[in-house]
Amino acid sequence: MDVGAVTAPAPRRADQFVHPALLYRGSAEYLAGTVPFIREGLAAGEAVGLAVPGPNLRLILTELGSDAERVRLLDMTRSGRHPGRIIPNVLRAFADAHPSGRVRIVAEQLWSGRAVREYPTCVHQEALINVALSGRLVSMLCPYDADVVGPQTLAEVELNHPRLIDAHGERASTRFAPERVITDDRLCSHTMGPSFTFDAARAALAGQFACDQATRLGHTGDHAELKLIVGELVARSLVHGGGTGSLRIWAERGYLVCDVRNAGHIRDLPAGSPLADPRKPDGRSLL
Repeated sequence: MDVGAVTAPAPRRADQFVHPALLYRGSAEYLAGTVPFIREGLAAGEAVGLAVPGPNLRLILTELGSDAERVRLLDMTRSGRHPGRIIPNVLRAFADAHPSGRVRIVAEQLWSGRAVREYPTCVHQEALINVALSGRLVSMLCPYDADVVGPQTLAEVELNHPRLIDAHGERASTRFAPERVITDDRLCSHTMGPSFTFDAARAALAGQFACDQATRLGHTGDHAELKLIVGELVARSLVHGGGTGSLRIWAERGYLVCDVRNAGHIRDLPAGSPLADPRKPDGRSLL
């Protein structure tokens, strides 16, 4: 395969948010797609950020040499460990820190060690990026290892990115429709764990249900934080989700997973990006 065909995205209008996906196979294609993108930004005087998993970060740093000193470096396995914080804490934070000109970011949020349960959130966050950074002077390249992520992920990459880059060159995505991803509840569907249905009359019982399930799953000790989290989620469901909802608790990879669902619909798509103002009297659930 001719890795030389993997190139940085073509220039766009100065006022356009650029958001291509790089579908690479192997380190040679990865470097051929990311390093020129970074160096073009540096040559243009743009602020450049690199947020990728540790092994790929080291790979790019070796190739960049002394140019790496001019790049903001983040290990995505740490900075993006919580998928819901990638937009506010990584992407918008970097763009907001350089308001006077275009910025350039390489952001890779999927890696082999990321928990399967986090995948739907990553997909939704990738879709929300198109809303959160719309109109911003940002060029953002999103690499995906085509040998690892699988056909379903590759199909969703086409939905979330207007342009695609691979060994055959750059092309427009004919399936680009991030709003479909944002509103598709099937990405987050599950049947794990027993369910507890609550309304205003049963809201106080949700915390005890969560604690009982945590104990059953081997998470003993003080459950005060769990009660606080469940109480906040349940309260938000009662206020914004039609007055009722369902709660599930299960264990995964040593973590206790708490899932609350209701009939509400978020109309402000980038809600929580940036984070809620801590001085506001409500909105704590977005912190």
